[in-house]
This record gives sequence, structure tokens and C-alpha cells, in this order.
Amino acid sequence: MRNSLRLRLLAGGLAAIFVALAVAGVGLEILFERHVARTLADDLDVHTKQLLSGISLSPQGSLLLAREPADPRFDDPLSGLYWQVEAAGGEVLRSRSLWDATLALPQDTPAPGESHLHETIGPGDARVLVLERGAVLTAAPQPVAVRVSVAASLARISAAGRSFGRDLTIALMLLGLVLALATTVQVVLGLRPLDALRDNVSAVRSGEAQRLTPAAPAEVQPLVAELNALLAAQEELIERSRAHAADLAHGLKTPLAALMADAEQLRERGEHAIAAQIAAVGNAMSRNVDRELARARLRGARAHRAPAATEVAPLVHSLVETLARTPEGQRVTIDTRITAETVVPIERGDLAEVLGNLLENATRHARSRVRITALPGSPITVEDDGRGISAEDQAVVLQRGTRLDERGGAGLGLAIVLDVLDGYGWQLELGTSSLGGLAARIGPRH
Repeated sequence: MRNSLRLRLLAGGLAAIFVALAVAGVGLEILFERHVARTLADDLDVHTKQLLSGISLSPQGSLLLAREPADPRFDDPLSGLYWQVEAAGGEVLRSRSLWDATLALPQDTPAPGESHLHETIGPGDARVLVLERGAVLTAAPQPVAVRVSVAASLARISAAGRSFGRDLTIALMLLGLVLALATTVQVVLGLRPLDALRDNVSAVRSGEAQRLTPAAPAEVQPLVAELNALLAAQEELIERSRAHAADLAHGLKTPLAALMADAEQLRERGEHAIAAQIAAVGNAMSRNVDRELARARLRGARAHRAPAATEVAPLVHSLVETLARTPEGQRVTIDTRITAETVVPIERGDLAEVLGNLLENATRHARSRVRITALPGSPITVEDDGRGISAEDQAVVLQRGTRLDERGGAGLGLAIVLDVLDGYGWQLELGTSSLGGLAARIGPRH
């Protein structure tokens, strides 16, 4: 799973979503606090203008406040909203909310008509935002410069920021979940053509198709074209090899026939030992030639094989009738237990090759009885009542490259059977028959 492309894309997408949402969350909180701060500054400006409109000078030149700001929090001690007016001579007017405290203002006194906005420490060591503005009162005998300040606690902004942060976290988590689901769907849909390509390759490997489907996304089409070219080149190479093997096998048929004729002539002259040796060598070579011809035919059929479905009963009856004409078949009884519904996914000629060899071996080694059983959903079994094969030999003869004729068994036919079954994903199992001899079972590989 470490090399999974799907997991890599999902991990990358989820990581990108997490980073983007984290950055967005921090940015939105900063923007929110700035927005609240600007709103608070606008409120302070309104209060400052109200103060300026209500300040005047008495005939003696002292500060008078004819009209206080309307917000009731200015009358509530330590409410978080404060105002303060300072005259150039040191006279100070304060809101009741300041109680006995004084706003600690910086030294940068604003010029008349100028406003300054900054943070400072207010009552109770709380952080406050202060808007101060300079003005000149001219009602007295001489002008008086004043410094009007309005402050608000920043705790409101902090509380609003925390509340906004909690709501924002929930919203971003829901958004992240939706984006994660969307990313998953996107990755699944985006990689679906690769799943289709895998199915096409599987169909080619199983013989259900000859080439990959060219209908593919533009990004996958070059790969499909290269694979189809590779399949074409491989098919051409296999076809040439098959033709060469078939030509070689056919080329040996005539010399082998002449060799067997010479062996027969030697036997007629009384040279039985030499004739038997030549006949044995000729028979072994002939069986190998027959095997290579069968394998060449099978390889050629695989390359062009369409899905097959062969009814077992008619084929077995035909094979039994043929065997009945042979000397071995005339001395044994062949029982068939096959239902009409038994159908196997093997081409008829290949299935005839398999069952023909198994039945021929069984009749050759049986004492008097052979039985073949083929029922739907069960392996096809060929049994005889002969001497059978030991468990040790059963394991050995199924090894690739070992023939039963080399171990006194069923002959070259088993090698051909193994080759044919392997081409269809089937297998051969040997065991002991209830009749006392060998039981050969064929079925799909587990």
C-alpha cells in the first residue's frame, strides 16, 4: 500500500486541504479582528465628536461640558468605555466610568483638528484603544487648546475574536470534511481509467480479448498504444516460434516413420533385440514430436481463443466409441456418469485432447473397468481398477518436465494434459480410486 498511487493522491490532497484551511483560518481571524477594530475606531470617533460639540469655556476660562455623550456606559464605573478632556493648563474632565483613574496618554499631543489612534493601558491594567483629537476653544478671552480622548477596552475585541474563532473552526472542519470527500471522489474518478486498463490487460491475459480497448483518456492512450504494439510484437514472435516448432516436428515425422519401418524389418529377420531397442527409441522420439505438435497447436489457439463452452457428455460418448475399437478398449468396460448440463469453459478440441489421453491411459492400465464422472460444479474424474500409482510417484509425475512413461505410468499423454490445462487455468490432481486404481481429477485451479 506504500506504493499506492491512490493513497499518494489522497494524502497529498488532504494535506493541501489542511494547510489551506489552517492558513485561511488564521487569515480570517486576523481580518475579523481588524474589522472589529475599525468598527470600534469609528464608534470612538462618533463619541469624540459628541464630546467636542458639548465642550465650552466658562467666562473664567475653565472647561465646561454642556452635554455628555449619550452612551450610558460612560456613567458606569470601569465599564470599558471612557472619555477624558485635558486643557493646556492642566485642567482635566473625566467620565464617571474612569472613577479615580486617568487615561495614560502618550506624549504625541495631536495638533488642532488632528486625530491619533493607539493602544495603551487603561483602568485595571486592561488594554484599551484610544482615539484622541486636538482642538482649540475660542469662547474665552484667549484661546485654550484641549485634548479630547475616548477609549474602549479591547477585551470586547478579544472576546469577539475567540467566539468567532470557535465558530470559524467548526465551519472550517465541516468545509474540510466536504473537501476531503470531494477529493476522494475526484481521485477515484480520476483513477478509474487505470482500473479499466487493468481489466483490459486481465482480459487479454485470459484470452478474452486480443488487444486493449483504444477508447481511453488522452493521458492513458499513449500507454494503451504501446501495450497494444507490445502485444502485437509478442504475438508475432510466438507465431513464428510455433511455426518453427511445428515445422521441426513435421520434419521429424518422416524419418521416424522410416526408422520404425527399419525396426520392423529387423524384427522380421529375427533381430528382435536390436529391433526392440530401435522401436523404443523411435517411439520415444515420436511421442516427443506428438507432444510438441500438440503444444504448438495449443499456443496458437491461445492467441486467438474466444470464450469456450463445451458440453462434456457428447464429447465423452464420442471418445468412448473410439476407444471401444482399440484392443485395450475392447477388454474393459467404461462407465460414464455425466449429466447433460455439464459444461466446461474449455475449447472442444483441447478438452478432447485432455480426456482422450486420460481415458486412453486408464483403459491401458485397467484390469476390467474404467469410470468417468462429470457433474456440474465438480471436477471431472477418470478412474480405473488397475494397480494405480503410489503416493510418492503421484507427486513426482505432476512435476514439470517429468513424464509418466519414465516411471512406468500413463505415458506422454499426461504431459500434454498438463500443458493444455495450464493454458486454461485448470489443474490435474492424482489420487487413489475407489475402484482400486488411479483417479485423475481435472478442475479449475484454486
